[in-house]
Amino acid sequence: MHDIRAENLKGIVRSEIEPYSEMDESEIKRLIAEIVYRETSDVHLSLKEKEALVKSIFDSIRKLDILQELIEDEEVSEIMVNGYERIFIEKGGSIREWDKSFATREKLDDVIQQIVSSCNRVVNESEPIVDARLTGGERVNIVLSPPAINGPIMTIRRFPKEVFTMKKLIENGSISSEAAGFLKDAVTAGYNIFVSGGTSSGKTTLLNVLCDFIPPKERVITIEDSAELNIKTIENLVRLETRNSNSSGCEAITIRDLIKTALRMRPDRIIVGEVRGAEVVDMLQAFNTGHEGSLSTGHANSARDMITRLEAMYLQSSEIPLEAIRKQIASGIDILVHLERGRDGKRRVTEIDELTSDGNRSIALNTLFELEEGPEGIRIVKKGELINTSKLNKVKKPERK
Repeated sequence: MHDIRAENLKGIVRSEIEPYSEMDESEIKRLIAEIVYRETSDVHLSLKEKEALVKSIFDSIRKLDILQELIEDEEVSEIMVNGYERIFIEKGGSIREWDKSFATREKLDDVIQQIVSSCNRVVNESEPIVDARLTGGERVNIVLSPPAINGPIMTIRRFPKEVFTMKKLIENGSISSEAAGFLKDAVTAGYNIFVSGGTSSGKTTLLNVLCDFIPPKERVITIEDSAELNIKTIENLVRLETRNSNSSGCEAITIRDLIKTALRMRPDRIIVGEVRGAEVVDMLQAFNTGHEGSLSTGHANSARDMITRLEAMYLQSSEIPLEAIRKQIASGIDILVHLERGRDGKRRVTEIDELTSDGNRSIALNTLFELEEGPEGIRIVKKGELINTSKLNKVKKPERK
């Protein structure tokens, strides 16, 4: 059907269903179908074309317009909207430009406002950057002008519908069974674990999997910028999420605020989704004040880089000596797990380290597991085969109640 007529039809549908906006989805679809079949009675369209038109109109009114097709495609892991005219997707580990785009900038603006309003957030020219999530749990980042020069930018990270388990990660070659067994025992025993890796390396997925090993009777508090963790095994679970400030006078609630609040809520463990800045101070204080078994993640290209980043983040928000910071890191974090995403798109655990103090005012990494290296330092990947290279020195942790 011609695009202009299709747009006119969408306008007719919107005006006719507005009084029935509270109806459930099935009723709305039925009403749209009736209008489409009535308005196209004089147009030669096949049944398949009419059904596609009904879905397109429904998606534009009640869903995410043209993006709904991508959200429903389980092979699409990332959606990158670079203005209303260009959309890129990641599918099967590779990025390519999609052959569809929004009809107008206004259409994209409508979708953006629909997304942020559904999770009680605000984005506009005075507050042009926001993190949000879709009802299915997909992570959304939005940037408007003036920072975004080429129009509204929206990035959607779509998580797989399947529930990942440690068994699944082993089958995928993301980790060896021996290393997986070690991490399971470490979580159960109450070691503080920090997961590092680059963008889209699988940090949140591994964090979710590790949470499966927390004893179900413990009280766990999760703290995230945008709630993504999907913990099913804990009965006494409290989920906290940050909030941006807005023009209505609501003040921002930061990760730091939530960690401080969580410490007053009698947690056994605290899980901080990701540390990016000053909140590292409060995270380490929590890790060092009797909350054994806490977990968190951070961005870095290597395990050693993660330590350097933690030091730098701490120094930016505190004037205490670097030596004291290193002692807090070494005593607060027991185990560091590093992930990488290979050129083949596979996400793998590449290193597991124990953090210790080396006696020279710095942090030593006792590498427990690492990928085997071949000639000229080329790492050999055999179905996630991490080589056990050392034993854990911190063999005693307080017994969990």
